[in-house]
Amino acid sequence: MPRNRSTHWNLSLSAALLLMAPFDLLASLAMDVYLPVVPSMPGILGTSPSVVQLTLSLYMVVLGAGQLVFGPISDRVGRRPVLLGGAVLFAAASYLLAGAESAAAFVALRVVQALGAAAALVATFATVRDVYAERAEGAVIYSLFGSMLAFVPALGPVIGALLADHLGWRAIFVALGAAATAAALNAAPRWRETRPVNASRPRAAFGEILTDASFWTYTLGFSAAMGAFFVFFSTVSRVLIDRAGFSQLTFSLLFATVALVMIATTRFAKRFVARWGRAGSLVRGMGMLLLGAALLAVGQGIAAPSFWTFVPPMWIIAIGIVFANSVAANGALQRFGHVAGTATALYYCIESLVVGIVGTTLVVLLPGDTAWPLSAYCTLMAVVVLGLVRRVERSPAAAVSPDPARARET
Repeated sequence: MPRNRSTHWNLSLSAALLLMAPFDLLASLAMDVYLPVVPSMPGILGTSPSVVQLTLSLYMVVLGAGQLVFGPISDRVGRRPVLLGGAVLFAAASYLLAGAESAAAFVALRVVQALGAAAALVATFATVRDVYAERAEGAVIYSLFGSMLAFVPALGPVIGALLADHLGWRAIFVALGAAATAAALNAAPRWRETRPVNASRPRAAFGEILTDASFWTYTLGFSAAMGAFFVFFSTVSRVLIDRAGFSQLTFSLLFATVALVMIATTRFAKRFVARWGRAGSLVRGMGMLLLGAALLAVGQGIAAPSFWTFVPPMWIIAIGIVFANSVAANGALQRFGHVAGTATALYYCIESLVVGIVGTTLVVLLPGDTAWPLSAYCTLMAVVVLGLVRRVERSPAAAVSPDPARARET
């Protein structure tokens, strides 16, 4: 096993979260905070709505694909230079976007911004893998990151609208650049290199990773968890506002309760992972998704859309999301410490593809103003993941590779 430099990472858990969280949040925020001004951008830039839509689509595509580039680079040159380089690239592109005058420049700079976000994101999570792979704090970090990201789709557009209304659309990108600059300045003196000293070069890493059953099991578990929130986010306004008749303010408060449930559950993440182990936590997470999906289906079948038929079942699903997110990354990446950057990049790229393709397909094919898309996604993905867990647990490799979380208990 490669010797790791994580002994130099002597930050407390709260300090580590304050150091790393901004890079995770900014990658998502750059998409959501920009949404309120999208309808106005064709007129501002003198272009068509399809070109402006391209600035959203390209950002998502490059954010996912870019990690496949920067993951192996971080395995070769280290996490710190990739992280700081990505943050500088993101900040520079954001400032230049604020001054863009043409559609061509705006599209090109959004691609550069996404590349910077991809580099910072993959370096952040590779660092988490390097430092916390065998420590209980890792479960807390992953679940907290997932909980914080639950707020971004809700708060991002509000922040963007306030900035645009009071200071103009350019202020959105100035704010993103300033936040990235602050995060980079905070990280520069404190972010120690954590890449394993004897790390292997990522020459054949893709094949090694993609043929590993545990990698697929936990990566799809992560996809199930994050996709459940994606489908919820894609349908909840139509269900609660259009069908149930709630006001926008009441809707926002109800939406926030889901994130609050996730944050509350995170407080117990370390305890339940230590008790149940990685596989046990993932199984229970998928079980909560199935239970929530069943309650959604029953509610949809017997009553009109309401708070009781949609929100409490989502609280149950939210608990399952935290259970799964707490162990998914370590479970998927546990055998790839020597190429953690490459493995992390594949992990997030696959999750993005699964959520984007499967989640969007169900939202389009099933009535989007009902609970059916969310119920179907949770059921489908949970069944697939539980089948993979059963297969992995029965494999000979499982018998000789005990769960580190369980091992600490014994």
